[in-house]
Amino acid sequence: QVRLVESGGGLVQAGGSLRLSCAASGRTFSSYAMGWFRQAPGKEREFVSAISYSGGTSNYADSVKGRFTISRDNAKNTLYLQINNLKPEDTAVYYCVGYLRSILPVTEPRYWGQGTQVTVSS
Repeated sequence: QVRLVESGGGLVQAGGSLRLSCAASGRTFSSYAMGWFRQAPGKEREFVSAISYSGGTSNYADSVKGRFTISRDNAKNTLYLQINNLKPEDTAVYYCVGYLRSILPVTEPRYWGQGTQVTVSS
């Protein structure tokens, strides 16, 4: 059973930074692409970023390019999302996702975490 557990969310002022983590278990983490989605209040879930199995390639939503950095530590079975220069519009629940593919591009995630709340105050 694949399990994804996010952590690192919280309340932060605009301009601040956070690092989200996702601990994965239940399958060979290093073999699959991973990613992040988010859902803001009253909005649909949206893609944020994805990373290949090795960490060699990644992609981002236009709205977060230059501020968000996705990375992974395959030795620790952990996915990260470094978020800098946070904006109030980044307020959302952030979800860690797992794909069935190993390389990018990816389409629909197969596995979802329970989410971690990020709230940015202005």
